[in-house]
Amino acid sequence: MKRRVLSLILVPFLLFYALPVGAVEKEERTWQDETIYFLMVDRFNNGDMSNDKNVNTEDPKAYQGGDFQGIIDKLDYIKDMGFTAIWLTPIFDNQPMGYHGYWITDFYKTEEHFGSMKTFKKLVEEAHKRDMKVMLDFVVNHVGPEHPWVNDPEKADWFHEKQPMNFNNEESLQNAWLYDLPDLNTENPEVKNYLFDAAKWWIKETDIDGYRLDTVRHVPQAFWDEFSDEVKSVKDDFYLLGEVFDRDPQKIAAYNDVGIDGFVNVPQAEEMRTVFQKPDTSMERLFNFWKYNETYYDNPYLMGTFIDNHDMERFTRMIVQEKLFPGTRWKLALTYMYTTPGIPIMYYGSEIAMDGGNDPDNRRFMNFRADEELIDYISRLGELRQQYPSLTRGNIEPLYNKDGMGIFKRTYKDQTTVIAINNTSETQNIQLTKEDLADNHELKGLIGDDLVRSDKDGNYHLVMDREEAEIYLLKGKSGLNYPYLFTLGTMYFLFFLFLYLVWKRGKGKKKQ
Repeated sequence: MKRRVLSLILVPFLLFYALPVGAVEKEERTWQDETIYFLMVDRFNNGDMSNDKNVNTEDPKAYQGGDFQGIIDKLDYIKDMGFTAIWLTPIFDNQPMGYHGYWITDFYKTEEHFGSMKTFKKLVEEAHKRDMKVMLDFVVNHVGPEHPWVNDPEKADWFHEKQPMNFNNEESLQNAWLYDLPDLNTENPEVKNYLFDAAKWWIKETDIDGYRLDTVRHVPQAFWDEFSDEVKSVKDDFYLLGEVFDRDPQKIAAYNDVGIDGFVNVPQAEEMRTVFQKPDTSMERLFNFWKYNETYYDNPYLMGTFIDNHDMERFTRMIVQEKLFPGTRWKLALTYMYTTPGIPIMYYGSEIAMDGGNDPDNRRFMNFRADEELIDYISRLGELRQQYPSLTRGNIEPLYNKDGMGIFKRTYKDQTTVIAINNTSETQNIQLTKEDLADNHELKGLIGDDLVRSDKDGNYHLVMDREEAEIYLLKGKSGLNYPYLFTLGTMYFLFFLFLYLVWKRGKGKKKQ
């Protein structure tokens, strides 16, 4: 009886503390709400020793043992960091030493070093059980030099004639052999239909959710237009992420109208790496990328934002060259990436600030016994991104930008979040006004425990330590909620009156 009474007393308090602050009604999840973990299958985790054929951990260009089972074993690890999707490098059968997956010899078989089709289907199934999506790297530009088609006389017209690549010539870009890889003649109807059928087969067979499209600029736009229609006819909301590796946004925007949903944002990534490599670097150009993205891309919210990938030296290497602590620099860069429009893509190992130079040094085997401080920070960012729609759907407006100190806000419906990044070597004191935000409100820190209330003039005084970042929620000033307290008091009065009447009635029965 005592326990039941105590529970009833606690209910109003629990309801009070459960009330969401700045909540926005939950909407259907779309791709712009996702956060992607990108991993190289062979370099992530070895879960099945039976497929360790020709594995040589001493040779960075040989197979290291990562496989589908290893990914399955670490799905909870990935999910716990707040990731809602995973992107895998190509999983199709490759020629010897094709650990990276880009030397395809059979589009309909899994690479034996990674595991069977059955295990891959289990991987997709287990990811979906955790409400995580799965993307595959799909290559249509080329095959491996040892593909059976290359020496098949009947398939001679399946390839373009071998010629050196001229990156300044559009015809050469689309027809030349990239890194001596046999260039598929996608204008040939037989080639085109084969690739369409293979891409659709994997969706039907395994229920994957998206493709990252390799080397988009090396394939004619007409092909992509048809390819997009074909694959999207198989599954609703199937996401296509294209790779146009160029620092010029206009070169990427040239593919806006071919049905590809978004592109990996190479120009923005290069700028992020430059800005956050060391403190006291102006964020001016980085802030300008918001306008670039809105100007050039059909939907900047579906662009893939990233800092590291398998084709660049690790960001940590750039930081180490400056003789700085990687964890600090990574936190600033990730805060920016997670809170600006676009889908964050994090390359495996970034969560432990993995070091590495150019390929293949940037593809080291994952170490799961590393310090978890950065992992905890990423987990918090992932949690906030899922909790606050303004971080995934909101518009963006700069509030302050000077010498590496940047503040911007994102607003979606009645929710506003404010992001402050002090990329300087000194503590910064910044004043924001009620015109910037709102009068009689406060900024509640969501990463730390900072609380900034507006003063009598409606100004907000932020004090930011050197090389620190914070995400604030703009909310009404906290204090005593008199209407709620009155309601609570009334509830307790009625509750105790009820107990008194029950007690009195029981006492009367005893007398009888």
